[in-house]
Amino acid sequence: MRYIISGRNIDVTEGLKSAIYEKLGKLERYFTPETEVHVTFSVEKERQKIEVTIPMKGNIVRAEQVSSDMYASIDMIEEVIERQLRKYKNKLVDQKQSAQSLSQVFLEEEEHDDEEIVISKVKHFAMKPMDAEEACVQMELLGHSFYVFRSAETDEVNVVYKRGNGTYGLIEPEF
Repeated sequence: MRYIISGRNIDVTEGLKSAIYEKLGKLERYFTPETEVHVTFSVEKERQKIEVTIPMKGNIVRAEQVSSDMYASIDMIEEVIERQLRKYKNKLVDQKQSAQSLSQVFLEEEEHDDEEIVISKVKHFAMKPMDAEEACVQMELLGHSFYVFRSAETDEVNVVYKRGNGTYGLIEPEF
């Protein structure tokens, strides 16, 4: 794996780099040697945050951990990524096409984790056309963290969501 390590509001020390190599190095058996791993450290007030993004063909494995200690965040991130990879492996439709970034050993490994996704509730609702601002108001009124709506401008299905810092995000389809 090739590591791309950066820091926001923090100097990336050799100790942090070696902790990343040690912890995320355990994941090397899952990936091909050409796989890039983007690691970003950031500090905001007393929050120590690490973000790890691993682009793969058609998908992105991404994990984020926040704690008061950067090394604790590094310890937790490896488990999160490993759990995501196991779920992803179980859901591959076409192993040869979708799994180019995953190692053959990992793909052939016998899986004993029968974590199954269970949909416990299905909701149906009318989607009247509206703009993103109106969708944000509806989301707040419902007390949800996201809201699906049909854009009055493009007639496409969009999603607005509330971000951790109190701002809003908009997801628009791209074809």
